[in-house]
Amino acid sequence: MSVIINVPEDLYQKAVEIAEAQHVPVDEVFASAFAEQLAAWDRLKQRAAIGSRDKFLAVLDKVPDIDPEEYDQP
Repeated sequence: MSVIINVPEDLYQKAVEIAEAQHVPVDEVFASAFAEQLAAWDRLKQRAAIGSRDKFLAVLDKVPDIDPEEYDQP
């Protein structure tokens, strides 16, 4: 399957540099990056499925209610 996409010039140039260094086509660089991004979304989805709002709130309850350091304040 072939798909045409528009990417910023700087992103394309980085892909060209990687492709040349790895001796692979630019299409392969984009396909590999896209596959990795999809895998990352799948991992995130799996982790979210085992998470629990109640557990999250229980952890937040353990955080002390104090003002942040001055350098962390707006």
